[in-house]
Amino acid sequence: MTDTELQRVSTGTAGLDRVTDGGVIAERTYVLSGPAGSGKTLLALSFLAATPDDETALLINLEEDIDDMRRNAAQLGIDLSAVEIRDLSPTASTFTEEGTYDMFEPDEVESGTFRETVREAVADVSPDRVVVDPITQLHYLTPDTYQFRQQVLGLSRFLTDRAATVVLTAQDSEHVPVEDLQFVTDGHVVLDPTGPVDRVDVPKLRGSGTLPGDHAYRIDDDGVTVYPALGPGDRTVEPDMETVTTGVDALDELLGGGLERGTTTVVAGPTGVGKTTLATQFASAAAARGERTVLYLFEERWPSFRWRSEALGIPVVEMQAEGLLEVVEVEPLRYSPQEFAAQVQSAVEDRGAEVVGVDGITGYQLTLQGQQDRLTQELHALCRYLNNSGVTTLLTDETDGVTGEFSATDSGVSYIVDTILFVRYVEVGGEIRKAAGVLKKRTSGFERALREFEIGADGIELGEPMRGLQGILTGSPQIVDDEG
Repeated sequence: MTDTELQRVSTGTAGLDRVTDGGVIAERTYVLSGPAGSGKTLLALSFLAATPDDETALLINLEEDIDDMRRNAAQLGIDLSAVEIRDLSPTASTFTEEGTYDMFEPDEVESGTFRETVREAVADVSPDRVVVDPITQLHYLTPDTYQFRQQVLGLSRFLTDRAATVVLTAQDSEHVPVEDLQFVTDGHVVLDPTGPVDRVDVPKLRGSGTLPGDHAYRIDDDGVTVYPALGPGDRTVEPDMETVTTGVDALDELLGGGLERGTTTVVAGPTGVGKTTLATQFASAAAARGERTVLYLFEERWPSFRWRSEALGIPVVEMQAEGLLEVVEVEPLRYSPQEFAAQVQSAVEDRGAEVVGVDGITGYQLTLQGQQDRLTQELHALCRYLNNSGVTTLLTDETDGVTGEFSATDSGVSYIVDTILFVRYVEVGGEIRKAAGVLKKRTSGFERALREFEIGADGIELGEPMRGLQGILTGSPQIVDDEG
C-alpha cells in the first residue's frame, strides 16, 4: 500500500472518527490509554465490533474475566459474537495451584505463552483487527523497559505485516509509563476522566491530521460516545442575508427592518423583563414563514413556557404540532458544552432547524462545570457554526441590575453577536416601566431612539420613541423641556 493509497478504518465510535479525520489508518498500531475505569476496554471493543462482515477481529485478553467482559459489552449494545477471543487472564488456579513454574521463571513461561497464543490465533483467524487488552500486562512479563519496548515493537510488526490494524490498551502508571508505548506505535488516544468534563485527546496520529479543540466523551447505557469540539468550518453555506420580520411592526422599525438570516442576536435584560417572550415571538414569526425553530430552555420548564406563551397569543402548541417549533428543556449540569453542541448540530443537520434559540446564557454557563473562562470560546464556536450554516441564532442574556448603571450584557459576548437588543426597567414618575433599544447591529442601520416596551394580553407592544426623557439608561430618566 503506497502513501497515496492510505485506507481509513473506523474506530467504531462516530465522534472519534470525526476527531481522527475519518478513522485511523489501516495496518498500523495505536495505543489507547487512560486510568482505571476511563473506558479504554469499551472503546477498544467498539473498534472490534465495528469490523465489517467480510473481515475478522481478534481480542487477546490479558486481564478482565472474559464472561464479565461479554456481559458488560452486551449490556451496552456491543456485539462480540463475531470476535475471536483468546483469553490469557488469570484464573482461580493461578492462585491455588502450586508448582506451576517448576523449571522456568514465571516471566519466561508466561511471556512465551503470550507469544505462542498470538501466533496461533493469527494463524487461525488471519485478523484484520486486533486488540490487546491491556498491553501493560506484558510489561510485568519482561525483565526491563527496554525488553518491554522490544516486545511491543515486535508484536506490532508481526501483526501489521499481516495486514492487521492493532489497538493496544494501556493504563498509565509510574511503573509502566505510556510514553514508552508512544515511541513504538503510530498513534495515541488519551482518555481523561479526571476533570469536570471527561475528555478525549489524540496527541499523535502518524500520517494524518486530527480535529483541533477540546473533545469530550461520556459512558452511559449506549456505551462510549465521543463529542468532538464544534468547529466553525464544520458546515458552510452562503446565507442570503435576507431581512425577515419579527412579527411586530414597531420592533421591526427599531431593528431597521427586522433581523437578517444567518446572524446572531442577543436579547439582554434583567430578570422578568420579557427576554424569553421576545425570543418566542421571533420563533412565531419564523413559523409564519414556514421555518423551523428549535428553542433550548436552560432556565424554564415547558409547562410554564407553554402557559405563558399561549396566554400572550403565541400558539406554541400549534407550532409544535405543525413541526415548526421544537422546545428542548436542558438540564445544564448533565451536559458538557460539546454534548450540547452535538445536540444543536443534530437539530440543524438532521432536523433542518433554520432558527435556533438559547434561553439563556446564564444557564448555558453551567455546562462549563466551573470553567467560566471558556464561555466566550464555546459560544463563539457554536454561533460561528450556526452562522456558517445559514441559521438565525437567538440568545438571551440576563443582566444583574434592575435599574442603575447600564450594562448591555453581563456575559462578555458582545463581540460575538451581530445584534444587541436590550430591554430594561425604568422608573418614570414613581412607576416601573420598560424601555427597549438596539445597541448594535452589524448588518444594517437601526433606530437610535428608545421605545417603551410592554407585554400585554395581545403580546408584545412597543410605543413611539420616548422623546422628552433623558437618562433612560440609568433607570431613572428625567423629563426634558423641549422648548429649548
